[in-house]
Amino acid sequence: MDLDYWIFKRTFWLHEARQWVQELEPGQGCNLLKALRHVLPMRELNSLVLIVGSCPDQSFEILCDYAQQCMLGRKVQIHTVTYDCSNPASLAVLKNLAAAVRGRYHCYSSKEENFDSSDFHLLLQESQKAKDLLKSIKQSFSRVGGLLGSKRADVSTAFANTAPSSFFPKPPNHKAPLVIQTPGILSKTSADWLKTYGLKAKKLDLYQVLAPNAFSPVEDFVPILKKTVSSTLHEKVMMQFEWYDGTVKHIHVDLPLLYNYQKLLAKMVGIYEKRIDWLSVASRRIWGSVCERRVVVLVDISVTNSTYISHIQHCLRLLLEEQMSNKDCFNIIAFGSDIVPWQQELCPSQPENLEKAWRWVLSLECKGSRNFMSALRRAVEVDFKDSDKHKSQGLYLLTTGIPDQETHTISAYVAEACRGLDLQLHVCLFSVTEGTDCSGVIPARYANPRETASAFKDIAQAASGRFHWFGEAGIFESDDITSIISEMEKAKNYSQKCAFLVESLKQRSVNQSVKPLTAGDSNVLVKNEKKKPQKVPSPKATAVLKDVKDNHGAEGNTPVRVLAWRPPSARAGIPPAQTVKEWPQTENKGKHKPRKQPELSVSVFYTEEGRNVGTIYQRYPKAVCVTKSVCSVKLPEEEEICSSKEWLTKYSIKKLKLELPRLMFAPSCTHQKTTVECLHKKVSAKYCSIFPSAEINGVVKHLQFQPRELEAFTEQLEKVLQRYIQRVQWLLSGSRRWFGTILEANVCVLIDTSGSMGPYLSSVTKELTSLIWEQLRKNEVRFNLLRFAENTESWKEYLVEATDENCHGAVQWASTCHAHGNSCILAALQKALSFQGVEALYLLTDGKPDTSCSLILKEIERLIRKQDIKIHTICFSCADRGAVEFLKKLASQTGGRFHCSSGGEDGQLAAHRILTEGMDDEDNPVFPYFEGDDLNKLTQEVAKARSFLKQAKSWRLLLEKWNTNRKGSSGFQNRVQD
Repeated sequence: MDLDYWIFKRTFWLHEARQWVQELEPGQGCNLLKALRHVLPMRELNSLVLIVGSCPDQSFEILCDYAQQCMLGRKVQIHTVTYDCSNPASLAVLKNLAAAVRGRYHCYSSKEENFDSSDFHLLLQESQKAKDLLKSIKQSFSRVGGLLGSKRADVSTAFANTAPSSFFPKPPNHKAPLVIQTPGILSKTSADWLKTYGLKAKKLDLYQVLAPNAFSPVEDFVPILKKTVSSTLHEKVMMQFEWYDGTVKHIHVDLPLLYNYQKLLAKMVGIYEKRIDWLSVASRRIWGSVCERRVVVLVDISVTNSTYISHIQHCLRLLLEEQMSNKDCFNIIAFGSDIVPWQQELCPSQPENLEKAWRWVLSLECKGSRNFMSALRRAVEVDFKDSDKHKSQGLYLLTTGIPDQETHTISAYVAEACRGLDLQLHVCLFSVTEGTDCSGVIPARYANPRETASAFKDIAQAASGRFHWFGEAGIFESDDITSIISEMEKAKNYSQKCAFLVESLKQRSVNQSVKPLTAGDSNVLVKNEKKKPQKVPSPKATAVLKDVKDNHGAEGNTPVRVLAWRPPSARAGIPPAQTVKEWPQTENKGKHKPRKQPELSVSVFYTEEGRNVGTIYQRYPKAVCVTKSVCSVKLPEEEEICSSKEWLTKYSIKKLKLELPRLMFAPSCTHQKTTVECLHKKVSAKYCSIFPSAEINGVVKHLQFQPRELEAFTEQLEKVLQRYIQRVQWLLSGSRRWFGTILEANVCVLIDTSGSMGPYLSSVTKELTSLIWEQLRKNEVRFNLLRFAENTESWKEYLVEATDENCHGAVQWASTCHAHGNSCILAALQKALSFQGVEALYLLTDGKPDTSCSLILKEIERLIRKQDIKIHTICFSCADRGAVEFLKKLASQTGGRFHCSSGGEDGQLAAHRILTEGMDDEDNPVFPYFEGDDLNKLTQEVAKARSFLKQAKSWRLLLEKWNTNRKGSSGFQNRVQD
């Protein structure tokens, strides 16, 4: 009977809920925060499903903070669902919210096709692990050879050879035929559009509007006065206004004219907002506006884009459907390590060709690195080989990361190829979410999103093109939108200046309406004042009241306590008032803000001399806080060219005041025990049972802080730790991985070409090219090269400027190096030290010299005694410990740095894993041991930060457990008392 009743009851509830859902109607806005405030306070809640179809009204930070605060100490599973994948903002907010609260997210389209899901990504990671396992098993069988030849067939390779893109979610109608749209007119860039609809083109520039009523100040020479006199008539009757050229003009303010002008500005701002909305939807959100008649599209299909191949294909589909049908001709070139063009030359933009191109796009698979330079050369030299005969030509690049080639090399080639031609290169950068690449492939070159965007901006500017940066959350930066926003800000500035003119005119009118008082008027006022009834005079101040009153005036913010005072007998009178000296603080009143004083107590009493009154002032010390507050940390986003030692003097954990023991503990936190004589033993202090205890470096201390303080500390420390790892990645990228960072402005690079350098010399000369262009040329360092074996040979006899011509010559000279003979380090150092103006030497070698190490150290110490020249040593092999110790001593003796190029690949992998897998575990993953000074100091600071982070999280768990146990024990005691 009871079971039937509950089944009936639940069926009724489900029917009622279904009916309620069917009666729902769309409203305005998406107030997700209000909904969370209504639901999360329910203590019995253990699962929450959020179904959202539009972007929430609140920002992600507000929603995340509120959800995390409500879920502290609770296990609530949050599952976010969005049913409209066309809105990237809602998808990004819900994905980030699910990640912040460790929940799940799911997105599907209106046609019931899966688009994105956290469950899908987890399965994809597991499938990748399975493929890697099958590959390793196959390699193991291949090593064994014929012994297990019969068992090779048992290993199925069908799954291992399956393309990863087959598992990825697809947008709705992904493989359907194109729905081609024909634009009415050819699109324009925002710069060209503003030539027609800009404020200046519409004659709505403020200075154009004010020019008919603007007059310059009149000055003329008066012979009788023998000097130049300015006219004051305009200044009295007109407003003064600063003109665009810095001069001041007199303006006749026409209020109706300015009012209509502001209405026109508001109308133009509305037009600009519509233009921005138009640029932010459909294919223009990805590609911007494609304006040229002849178009070639370059598509990045490197292996790092495997997870996003469906996104890339969908981007191309939108482009072919919406913006390519009105073009003269087009082509598509896909590039990874190899170049794969759709056609060998440009084809007409006919519907059948667009459909063929789309079918070809569906067959693309990601593989290889980003050989962007080869794809660019193919497009320029083949597709646009007769570009001088045509007009309106454009290259559109869709990529997700930094190319394999150096930025300056690509920029130089693009600038040369586009010079004098109507040809531009436009960059569309797709910013993918970090940590979603399940393949674990490390790209050929690493750069964070900001560095990647900066590099492609330089490339686009070199080709007179436009830069467009977008992601799943929307558009991050766009030259087209930036131009419109700049025009809107100009309109806002003009409107503010109009308001300033109107307000100044009103203020002048008010000031002129008030007449100055004459002597007769002042007498009348005085007579009227005398007729007013006079107030009763206040009683004469006593000494007590005067002391307290004066003290209150001197320290208005200080609380004063006055003790009650009574005369010794009824006949006793109030003594006469005594003058009291002013407080010392009143002398400096107005000069600077006085310090907040401790609490003050005032006591008044009779003295033995007649009726004189004495006063006692007593200050109470301020309360001392046990813990220090966690301050917000600000770290630079751009990398500074300096050593790790110098960088850590400004941004170390100690300098940022984030050392956990000093921040959380004071001397009063130490556990105290005192010997009690009557008990003949040591007894703990009374407060020991109030706080939880932990052993810190062998000393028992009480945790006298709250979990929220540890949470704030953890947040700031994770921010600092992430910045440290980014610095490590920067030090391991480019030429810095091999040679370290070039710090000085005048340097000489010494290259060891002895016989022992044979295994390394080819790689060293190749990386020297990167060093010359990436560090010396970019930072405008004066330099020289010197190679040494049995003899020494310098490229130049003096330091030269890092011009393009000199850099090309240095690269060509370095490529002629070959390994032979012995190593005469001392002679090379002596010759390099003789170059005039040299500040530092960079010694590239692989081992010990042929002569005595102690002799070289003594001789170098003697040579640099009179000149401040640093010697930085770079070692390519750490196997010979004697050579490593010699190079370390040589660098330390001269104030230089030691660098070892080994361990760079493992360091990049460790940094990548720490950023993607988390920073909680200080033991896994860990950086390899770096011999070099810069990386060694920085990784030690990283290890220190990770240990503090682990300690803080363990203490937070201890505090939460302690608070839970105390609440349980207090509830038990209350029940016992009841």
